[in-house]
Amino acid sequence: MTSDLFGDYIAVLIAAILGFVLVGGALIANLILSPRQPTRTKGVTYECGMLTIGRTRTQLHFRYYLFAILFLIFDIEAVFLFPWAVTFLEIGKQAFWEMIAFIAILGFGLAYAWKKGVLRWR
Repeated sequence: MTSDLFGDYIAVLIAAILGFVLVGGALIANLILSPRQPTRTKGVTYECGMLTIGRTRTQLHFRYYLFAILFLIFDIEAVFLFPWAVTFLEIGKQAFWEMIAFIAILGFGLAYAWKKGVLRWR
């Protein structure tokens, strides 16, 4: 009984272990094989060979991050809508109403972001 239960997960376990070993091996190989010679030029921002003039650190406004997060949220939701649209006729009425509720929640989220002024570019 237990072997049948966990038999399907052996492939997932092997893939996870192999993934960790490959990533760990790449990190260790990077530590061992990469050249490390600190120079003045390497300490310069962008390392383009020219000395910078003025400040080298710039700050981005948080609105850029809000726009990026909203884009990702609605982009990922579009990925959920595609398989639903492809199998629309076979899934039945319950799945239709669940997707309507899902789209309504997305609409409320968009309306909330709009009301808070997140979508206003200043």
